[in-house]
Amino acid sequence: QVKEMNDVEFPNSFLVLGKQKALGLQARSQEEMEAWIQIISLTLSGIWRCRKAGRTSVIDVMLKCGFCFLQYEKAELGKRAPQWIRDKMVSMCMRCKEQFNPFTRRRHHCRACGYVVCWKCSDYKAKLEYDENRLNRVCRDCYSVLQGQLENEEKEDRKKGILEKDSAEVSGRSLMCSFLQLLDKSGKSGTRGWFVIPRDEPLVLYMYAAPQDVKAQTSIPLLGYQVNELPQNDSRHMFQLVQSKLVYTFVAESEEQKKRWVEIINWVANGENALLGEESDEFDD
Repeated sequence: QVKEMNDVEFPNSFLVLGKQKALGLQARSQEEMEAWIQIISLTLSGIWRCRKAGRTSVIDVMLKCGFCFLQYEKAELGKRAPQWIRDKMVSMCMRCKEQFNPFTRRRHHCRACGYVVCWKCSDYKAKLEYDENRLNRVCRDCYSVLQGQLENEEKEDRKKGILEKDSAEVSGRSLMCSFLQLLDKSGKSGTRGWFVIPRDEPLVLYMYAAPQDVKAQTSIPLLGYQVNELPQNDSRHMFQLVQSKLVYTFVAESEEQKKRWVEIINWVANGENALLGEESDEFDD
């Protein structure tokens, strides 16, 4: 199976999925990606026809890669090898949302869904079909699904706080998302984070520590803020959000990126998000 990935961190990427292995690939352009998907799909169809006819077997050349996130349906859990999320793409456990640290809360991967989780949330074992029904380390959520103990997801969703928005999900349907640095009051240092303005919640700017985190660190309501584009200083591309005595100073990674943030925030901060929604295609990454 070949499928395109909508991952803002890794554009023009796609997956080749088998029952035991998963291979992630990234092309140089949209056109190149589409060409590869078409060629691989045709090749796989030909291989399948050959195998069905009893001719040559296929050598499994797929490698397990971890540079992007693939969300499996519950019915697929344990039947296919998951695509692992890279360690560096998250700063917290994707289940309990506790921050990782090298001493007391280390990273582990769930062998069923590929999530990066802490030891407490991965202290479960379940038989996985793709691994010949051997016991594997899995997270608590996958354990419940695999054991047939489904939780009431709607009830859990109602318990979620305002910051408990999955970064990867929100980034995939955002007006704007990228890495920015939020400077402290001195203006000399600050915190680098993944910032997102959701398409379905355009009046809020969310800050995540990493692009695949399941909980935001903080949020800034944009309505009423004035955005100021600052002159380039020491090769830094800066802009500010100002409201009364509140000032947030951001550093973008390029001048073009800074101008896009300023343009979009200007629209939504002035309450013109309805118009923005109609014309938002021009802001898509």
